[in-house]
Amino acid sequence: MIPLSDDNPTLRRPVVTYLLLAVIGFTWFYVQGAGLNFVALVASVCNLGLVPGELTHQAPVGLAVPLGQGLSCVVDNAPINRFTPLTSMFLHGSWGHLLGNCLFFWVFGNNVEDSMGRLRFLVFYVVCGLAAAAAQVLVDPASPVPVVGASGAISGIMGAYLILYPRVRVNMLFFFFVIPLPAWVVLLWWFGVQVLTGLPQLNQLQAEGGVAVWAHVGGFLAGVVLVKFFENHALTHQRTRWRHRLHPDHP
Repeated sequence: MIPLSDDNPTLRRPVVTYLLLAVIGFTWFYVQGAGLNFVALVASVCNLGLVPGELTHQAPVGLAVPLGQGLSCVVDNAPINRFTPLTSMFLHGSWGHLLGNCLFFWVFGNNVEDSMGRLRFLVFYVVCGLAAAAAQVLVDPASPVPVVGASGAISGIMGAYLILYPRVRVNMLFFFFVIPLPAWVVLLWWFGVQVLTGLPQLNQLQAEGGVAVWAHVGGFLAGVVLVKFFENHALTHQRTRWRHRLHPDHP
């Protein structure tokens, strides 16, 4: 199921959401070659993606990980490695990866920003992304496989949405039908899928590439735990009154 929209109006223009989407788009087109230049794509993933084994120094320097078309990512000790938990948040591995993340961010991010205020939301996004990276490193600290994507930070946004607006209806596309479902159903179902998908990795201890699901789990839990520290209660109450005025028959 794919989220299309929600019945949760915003009070202010979500400037930070727009800004983050623009940075993600800029990175995809101008740093990663929009997926059209495979060498540029692989170089960005390898050099700016999060490699757990490089951060922990548990992956041997010189170990090569094939990434396709005769290209490999080699473990190194470059100074940039310490910044990859941040830079990896803005990288993606394919058009599908990018568009899927942007869609989820668009549906849930504007409401969370509207409930925190712009600066708090920006800090919250980054903190959730770093928590997601930490979760993936903790699960597989010796992995030489680069991990990329905004999914971890966006998972934190989804965790925050679950706490703030569990009963708001989210319009989900299921095959050719649009089905409105309570946010708690959508988000807990999504979280459960991530956990069930990630359990086999605890035995294999090897991600296949892209953003690993334990980054999703870590980001989501960070959002659930931290949202109340970042929430602006006045904005949340104002938004709730406005939503009930526009949708009096909705919870």
